[in-house]
Amino acid sequence: MALKAVIFDMDGVLVDSEGFWAKAEMEVFSSYGVQITDDLAAQTKYMTTKEVTEFWYERFPWGNLDVPALEQEVVSRVIELIQLEDCVMSGVQEFIKGLKNKEYKIGLATNAPLRVADAVLEKLQVRDYFDTVHSSEFEELGKPHPAVYLSSAQQLNISPEYCIAIEDSHSGLKAAKAAGMKTIVFTNNDEDIDFEHADFKILNFESVQLPVL
Repeated sequence: MALKAVIFDMDGVLVDSEGFWAKAEMEVFSSYGVQITDDLAAQTKYMTTKEVTEFWYERFPWGNLDVPALEQEVVSRVIELIQLEDCVMSGVQEFIKGLKNKEYKIGLATNAPLRVADAVLEKLQVRDYFDTVHSSEFEELGKPHPAVYLSSAQQLNISPEYCIAIEDSHSGLKAAKAAGMKTIVFTNNDEDIDFEHADFKILNFESVQLPVL
């Protein structure tokens, strides 16, 4: 079966930015009186920004919950950190260009809001290589639900079975598998990571050949 499209997750794959979300949430929600613990924060790691806001409000209700405004505060701070910090995954730009040269369609499917994806692609200077960029904010449910991947495949006009997703999380791999795609787990040089939903493993983008199925 010929592979036609590669769809990237963003946080933890294109950029090492997962710590930025934790930092932004800590700053923003603490200012509303939320007492953030590592245990609770760990539960929010792969949620959408809206889900995270609701999670904290449920546990530490503050006056006048304005979910959209709070989301935007967190997102704006994350974008600031992406722009300021050195967070690009080593070798990923060359990897993307290599895929494009081989005429693969390229997509981005993220739980993060679209304006964060735009900031990341601008930082990497690879926006023109992507045939579609899609966010779970336009779906009823985020990953691990497959919607963001199914929509991405549809936008690429390629059946999910001809797509492969590159993910770093269990919930992302589960989403891609449920959409009917092949999967690669990107471990950022952590050899101990092994996920049941991953068909292949990439340690880093500097020494990788894409499996052609």
